[in-house]
Amino acid sequence: MKLSKEELKEIQELNTEFTKKKMMLGDMEIQKAAIISEIGGMKMKFAQNEKKLIEKYGKDSVINLQTGEVQKKT
Repeated sequence: MKLSKEELKEIQELNTEFTKKKMMLGDMEIQKAAIISEIGGMKMKFAQNEKKLIEKYGKDSVINLQTGEVQKKT
């Protein structure tokens, strides 16, 4: 017994699409890991910058990120 040409074609196409989607998902996971790593680096840089600004302006200062204005906490 053998599959019909149509049955074989359909199951092959489904298998191909399934494999493509698995590969896409793997690629997305790799991209996700890279982004998470980048965020970790950004957090470190932000913390270093924040420390410098605290030393310069004091830890009770608030910085407006739109204007750069520094004010004391109220």
